[in-house]
Amino acid sequence: MARRIAAGAAYGGGSIGLIGAAAVGVFLAEVQLAKRQVGGGTAPVPPSADGRYGVAFAGPNDPLRLGLLGDSTAAGQGVRRAGQTPGALLASGLAAVAERPVDLRNVALPGARSDDLERQVSLLLADPARTPDVCVIMIGANDVTHRMPATQSVRCLTTAVRRLRTAGAEVVVGTCPDLGTIEPVYQPLRWLARRVSRQLAAAQTIGSVEQGGRTVSLGDLLGPEFAANPRELFGPDNYHPSAEGYATAAMAMLPTLCAVLGLWPESDRLDGSRREDILPVAKAASQAAREAGTEVTGARAPWALLKHRRRRRLPAPTETEPAHHPHPDAAHGRP
Repeated sequence: MARRIAAGAAYGGGSIGLIGAAAVGVFLAEVQLAKRQVGGGTAPVPPSADGRYGVAFAGPNDPLRLGLLGDSTAAGQGVRRAGQTPGALLASGLAAVAERPVDLRNVALPGARSDDLERQVSLLLADPARTPDVCVIMIGANDVTHRMPATQSVRCLTTAVRRLRTAGAEVVVGTCPDLGTIEPVYQPLRWLARRVSRQLAAAQTIGSVEQGGRTVSLGDLLGPEFAANPRELFGPDNYHPSAEGYATAAMAMLPTLCAVLGLWPESDRLDGSRREDILPVAKAASQAAREAGTEVTGARAPWALLKHRRRRRLPAPTETEPAHHPHPDAAHGRP
């Protein structure tokens, strides 16, 4: 059933089919051309941000363990300093809220598609004594641009979420970003890119929530800020986020990260003024895909909670000598 729902969400009941594979192929070619035009098809190798954050909070409790998985967005491609990557930003923010050190391990790989999550999960779970307390997955853009079948994409993601949850880790998934925000992609292909991205994001939400994870919709890379300030929030290649863009994304994900660990006040009362609601999972997924920064968390099946958490300003990263080495296999160089 979950696969059928995900497939239905991913293909939108036929409207994409009417556009046809030719239009999708034209879109993919335009994305690749845009990448060559604005950034030579490459971006700086993401810096390694692995290490311990929040050392000022050292005490009797063991550090929290945070794992990051996914593609170039999770790796932080497009910035040059470790402290600007989403992993460092989330680890610092989590440490500040928990008042406890956080050990970050990032196994994300630029260019990765969802079928690489099996390898990444195995890396994180190789040592049972170091199983993460919480994992963040950011994946999907390369699935769209490389035409991975949506059913395969969702199946790989849900398997990864299930493995992590079975191992005892909480999971937050940042769903497929809106490829329609890539500046050199023009109409009508921008509309197609947005539609395909949102449909995959909805399918990812359904699969992740059914496996016990929570999702935050990355959408147009988390909010109207990107549409209003594309020069500031996209990096030099106009494809990956800038340091400011990653900070905006991290601010939107941090409240869900804290809530899943019990560090954020949880209330059964929904805030109607913030358009929070309890909806069937499929409807919640569809609505979240249309509104960036929306959290979806499972309730009693088949229902899900739709939340818009208040963003928290991030503290400056305070890592202690994380390993600064090139990201493994970054030479593949794709987002």
